[in-house]
Amino acid sequence: MKTRDFDYALPEASIARRPASHREDSRLMVLDRASGSRDHRRFAELPEILREGDLLTMNDTRVLPARLLGRRAPDGGKIEALLLRREDERRWWALVRPGKKIQVGDRLIFAPQRLEARVAAYGERGGGERLLEFRYSGDWWTILSDIAHTPLPPYILRARKRDAEAAGHGSDAFVPEEPEDRERYQTVFAHGEPASVAAPTAGLHFSESVLKALESRGIERCFVQLDVGAATFQPIKTETVEEHPMHEERFRIPEETAALVNRAKAEGRRVVAVGTTVVRALETAALVGAGEAEGIFRAESQSGCEVGAIFPESLDGWTRLMIAPGFRFRATDVLLTNFHLPRSSLILLVSALTGREELLDAYREAIEKKYRFYSYGDCMLIR
Repeated sequence: MKTRDFDYALPEASIARRPASHREDSRLMVLDRASGSRDHRRFAELPEILREGDLLTMNDTRVLPARLLGRRAPDGGKIEALLLRREDERRWWALVRPGKKIQVGDRLIFAPQRLEARVAAYGERGGGERLLEFRYSGDWWTILSDIAHTPLPPYILRARKRDAEAAGHGSDAFVPEEPEDRERYQTVFAHGEPASVAAPTAGLHFSESVLKALESRGIERCFVQLDVGAATFQPIKTETVEEHPMHEERFRIPEETAALVNRAKAEGRRVVAVGTTVVRALETAALVGAGEAEGIFRAESQSGCEVGAIFPESLDGWTRLMIAPGFRFRATDVLLTNFHLPRSSLILLVSALTGREELLDAYREAIEKKYRFYSYGDCMLIR
């Protein structure tokens, strides 16, 4: 399967630099797989578009304020670190810029007297990945909240930088977040300790009023937690899809969610996945339940699978599942998702549900009708 077959041209103006005024103001393309029809709605109408009895499954991971801006000692050069995953209490793996200049033993200062780090090791993958050993005074999470920035995707930062330059505001090597980003790049239902370095963007459209309207319509909801990694935005660089080394992400499916999904499937009700991260978690769990997850799942813990159930009773582990055309969906019936980057694993996943030509044609129509693309953009419901 050729990677170039999942490419498309996107005008610069179609990239959403900032969120809509209100979460539910996003536009919603409704794609019907059976008829091939496409309808153009507003996200606020989602409760009336879904069916009573649908089970809405959402990713309630919380985004980490993961982007640290600082200077290298002693020369004072600007540096940036994006926290990726925690190694232990004081050490984190991070992507650093400029990667070629930051060496083992370097001292990085993010906030004098509050937060600095020593570069302890290089990452196995090369590039800018480094193990940072932090020194700080006070509570770690409070310091991050005060100092760190929202880990906005690179394409949003690049677009904002170009806008600033076009407006004559000069060029800064590192673009800071804006006041609204801290709230709007987080779902209203995010829960637990911050762990993701990217938002589950399909969930960003939900407001409290939409959630209440869904509940009043008899639409159940449940949660999985998949900690989104930075690699989710990376384009596939290999010539063929099959050569791509799929990244690994941690996820958890609690007992309550497993029971609700198993019951919905047994009763013939639809499971609606809110975002590609939810699809990865659900379909990995279904493969584990079917005994077909060898090589794509690494367990931290799991319980048994009841007779007739598609899911184990609970699941905690790491998934490397790559979903591409030809994949057989076992758990996902309907998908709510944003418009994704070309040549990404995300566009492959959505193509597996819709068909490649159908999806690319829908994207062409979305561009013509001025939909907003990517993380802060509009969305589509595939049913």
